[in-house]
Amino acid sequence: MADRHSGSGQTQHQQRTTRPTPGSAFLRRLHDHAPNSTQLVGFLTLIVSGVILLFLTGLTITATVVGLIFFTPLILISSPIWVPAGTIFFFFVAGFLSVCGFGMAVLAGLSWIYKYFRGWNPPGSGRFDYARSRIADTASHMKDYAREYGGYLQSKVKDAAPGA
Repeated sequence: MADRHSGSGQTQHQQRTTRPTPGSAFLRRLHDHAPNSTQLVGFLTLIVSGVILLFLTGLTITATVVGLIFFTPLILISSPIWVPAGTIFFFFVAGFLSVCGFGMAVLAGLSWIYKYFRGWNPPGSGRFDYARSRIADTASHMKDYAREYGGYLQSKVKDAAPGA
């Protein structure tokens, strides 16, 4: 009998301790949303990478400023040489890149034309054929219209000047 009574007392005691309190509900939610180990390692990797990159950015800015401080007098003294040389170099590089770009465009165009005439149907050949047929149809309609309208004008000219 005493066992039964003590057992029911433990049940009552457990029910009292499992009652949610405002603090335990917050802790349970926090525990449910806690990151797992993989997420934690990823977050730590992100932080370490960010710190390293921030350090390297600061180092780069510092080296740039120190370099400008030490080399500004040299740059100013030799600027009559650097400005024309830089201008010539800029135009040389711009011209070279333009020629290369135009050359690539010409090669791409010639490649497309070669594939088209070989019958390999390059991308856009369907639109090209459609446009060509539309132009040919329009030219044919214009020719027929010109024949009809030209004959009409010839008859009007003969009516206006019978000897012409």
